[in-house]
This record gives sequence, C-alpha cells and structure tokens, in this order.
Amino acid sequence: MTNIVVFGAGGTAGSRIAAEAVERGHRVTAAVRRPEATGYLPPGVRTVTGDATSARSVKELATDADVFVVAIGGGERELWGDAARTLVRTLGELPDPPRVIHVGGGATLLTPKGTPYLDEPDFPTEYRDSAEGQADALAVYRSSADGVTWTYVSPPPLEFHPGERTGHYRTGTDEPVTDAQGRSVLTYEDLAVAIVDEIESPRFRNARFTAAY
Repeated sequence: MTNIVVFGAGGTAGSRIAAEAVERGHRVTAAVRRPEATGYLPPGVRTVTGDATSARSVKELATDADVFVVAIGGGERELWGDAARTLVRTLGELPDPPRVIHVGGGATLLTPKGTPYLDEPDFPTEYRDSAEGQADALAVYRSSADGVTWTYVSPPPLEFHPGERTGHYRTGTDEPVTDAQGRSVLTYEDLAVAIVDEIESPRFRNARFTAAY
C-alpha cells in the first residue's frame, strides 16, 4: 500500500486518479481547497484542506506521504508554475520527500516539426493561459536540482475526454502516441490507470511521459 496525496482531487482528472488508486488498495488523501465540495469521492478517500502552492501545506502533507499527485486546475496561468516551484523548493529541504507526479498539459508535446503544439499559430486562445502555465511547470521540474523525484504526465494534445476505463494504453515521451490513423486519443479514466501504474512500477523518474491508445 502506498500513501498517495492527490492535490486537486475534486477535479476531472484528480477525482479519477483518487478513485483508481483507492480501488487498488492504496491509502489516498484528497488535498483540496474546499473539502465540502468533494462528497462524490469514493469511500476510503480521506479529504483534507490542502494547497500545492503553499509551502506550509506541502510540508505538512509530506509527513505521511509516499507520492504527491498534482492534478490542479482552474486557476490563473501562474498556478501551475507556482505549484511546481513550491513543491521543488519545499520538498528539496526534506530528508525523505515524496515523489511528485504532475498531471500536465498536452500542449507541450512536440509536433512532427519538433515544436510544441502550444507554438502552433492556430492554437486555441481559450486554452493558452493554462497551456503556458503547464509549460512553465515542466520547465521548473526539468531545471530542478537533485533531491526531488518528479514525473510529468501529458495527455494527448487534442482528443482527451471522460469515457470508458479500458485499462489499456501505450506510452511515449515527448511526442504524442498515435494510432494507425494518426490520432492520439485517451480517456481520463485510462490516464488515471497510467498514473497509478507509474506509481506502482516507476518507469519515468525525472522525466515526462504521455499515454494514448
């Protein structure tokens, strides 16, 4: 059994990751800003007030955690970079910090030209702030010194949505995983499977990975 803290467990990705982890027998703590709004989480998930951008909150929750899953969203562009900086700085001061798995965006994955989807001229304006914020977070982790073990997870850049849990997926690193038709598709449910698989059997330490069918 692994002690897992899920920041943002009230969101679309975080709630599914928490459910997948507790279903597999792990001890799961949902760290959210408004615990009263997470009554739909499954039995066995403990809910506490927590904030990945607060050094005090991070330090307190690290005491009994093996893994931090960061699945936060809904904030200004600075949210994701601030969380990454807080985690790297605070956990780097601890003798035995939990590993960090950050649920990032797909816009930082590379197109066939070798440039991020975020830099495409037709990238949707409504997603730019969150995409740039997640790019900031990835840069923070990649430039961090030894002491904190992290994994950054990117879903597909376009076709990523709630749906069926199949338990099947393929992984890649910096380019989307595509099928025979060139599509990169994944459900939130199978992203949760991939993340809990990575918790149980780490393959991408201090690296980014992506998953799709």
